[in-house]
Amino acid sequence: MTALRVLIGCETSGIARRAFAARGHDVWSCDIEPAEDGSNRHRICDIRDGILTEGWDLLALMHPPCTRLCRSGRRWMSGAGKWTPPKRLPQGRSWADMRAEFETGVEVFTACWAAPIPRVAIENPEMNDLARDRMPDDLPAPQMVQPFWFGEPAYKSTGWFLRGLPELIETDRLPEPERGSDEWKAWNKVHRMPPGPERARLRSRSFPGMMTAAADQWGGYALAQEVAA
Repeated sequence: MTALRVLIGCETSGIARRAFAARGHDVWSCDIEPAEDGSNRHRICDIRDGILTEGWDLLALMHPPCTRLCRSGRRWMSGAGKWTPPKRLPQGRSWADMRAEFETGVEVFTACWAAPIPRVAIENPEMNDLARDRMPDDLPAPQMVQPFWFGEPAYKSTGWFLRGLPELIETDRLPEPERGSDEWKAWNKVHRMPPGPERARLRSRSFPGMMTAAADQWGGYALAQEVAA
């Protein structure tokens, strides 16, 4: 066996898809939005609607709806304790909106984790307590990595929940700039983006260096398993 069937879920940029394709894999991406690069190897669909059962060797879920699952989003979900009315809500949004988005995030994550695919990697920040309460019992702690471990001059703590795959090993760790310097500020550009209609999409983009490492390491590991089987 020289190629895997790989599904890249919740990605429109094509960055992860192209990284795996460059290594000869039969790789497709899917999202509810079209691919930015217009690829004919991208399917517009809800990942919960059947694509997970099509015989994939590896699933990498890149940018699932996680805003309400992460720790930074906890304040919009509940006040003191659990599921009490929050003190504030985003402008123009209701608590019902927040709850609906939370449920979507939980459903997408758990559907992918339980998918009949032997190797799964789900990108997600560290979760808040409300989200953890809804997660599968076998969910491990995430591996937390940074883009600058893979040659990307940027800070963005990235969590990988892994099933059947090894943790990523850094490939090209860059020396960190002095805190407060212009270079340090540039490395924090993801966190310093001003509000706007493109902010969420731009903040969620994959880093090519990290995806190259993922394609090499996870793809290589999976191929070795398939050959040995």
